[in-house]
Amino acid sequence: MNKPLILAVEDDAPIRNLISTTLKTNDYRYQLASNGKEAILAVSTQNPDIVLLDLGLPDMDGVEVIRTIRSWSNLPIIVISARSEERDKIEALDAGADDYLTKPFSVEELLARIRTTQRRLSYMTSEMLTAGSVFENGKLRVDYAGGCAYLDGQELHLTPIEFKLLCLLSRNVGKVLTHTFITQNIWGQSWDSNMASLRVFMATLRKKLEPTPDSPQYIQTHIGVGYRMVRVE
Repeated sequence: MNKPLILAVEDDAPIRNLISTTLKTNDYRYQLASNGKEAILAVSTQNPDIVLLDLGLPDMDGVEVIRTIRSWSNLPIIVISARSEERDKIEALDAGADDYLTKPFSVEELLARIRTTQRRLSYMTSEMLTAGSVFENGKLRVDYAGGCAYLDGQELHLTPIEFKLLCLLSRNVGKVLTHTFITQNIWGQSWDSNMASLRVFMATLRKKLEPTPDSPQYIQTHIGVGYRMVRVE
């Protein structure tokens, strides 16, 4: 498995040095940025595979960095932040982050999150190269090979996690997928912290997918169990 190019965005010098040393020791290619403007420039010019992003940057809030990057790129963004309140995590995930790691963190957990994201990247690339089928359900069309989805002919602008969720549900249309099954397939492990992330990503996917949010047509919630994609006539 080829090592990805990682952009680490952190203004705190000791933490930035810890991250860079960790990446170097484990033979990852990496670049560093210390503020939001540098991060956005690096993403647009250097094309990293993964971004590690602190939210408390000196020139702009990290959530704004996420929104800016998401306006043109779906590359995975792992937030590393001292903000531990659930509302902060939800705001970052809702803006388009793929994962959230709270400071202080262990080197082992950081590496585990990177490996999980790398596996997800490899999986998505493999799916795009090998899957030749197109899934259709009502006005929904999922092009597995093309890595895109359409609703009533209009392309849905999905984050990588949202698209993977949609693929997982559509490949199992009619089946109830448990929370554990989904988190294991999306994040590689069924971490308890991923339950909140799952709820957020499912909510944002539904906002883009369901014509009438109050009367969901495609994704049905099974309270306490999981989710199911309904076959639409």
